[in-house]
Amino acid sequence: MSLMINNECIACDACREECPNEAIDDGEPIYIIDPDKCTECIGYYDEPSCISVCPVDAIIPDPDNVESIDELKYKFQKLSKSE
Repeated sequence: MSLMINNECIACDACREECPNEAIDDGEPIYIIDPDKCTECIGYYDEPSCISVCPVDAIIPDPDNVESIDELKYKFQKLSKSE
């Protein structure tokens, strides 16, 4: 499942710096996560790094982008090859 940032976001920039896939970007007025790039840090870390650094717990699972672990691993492999 991809992640999303809810309206509690304070645009502190902590999550964007932490994302290894560069899936987080400025939005108006809050940051947004590109579901095509978000792998929940599969291939990098044991858990999503953005969640651990968010000071207001604004990062949650995206119910509109449900993905299995295998799908996230495949997306990671695809993204790794394109770099």
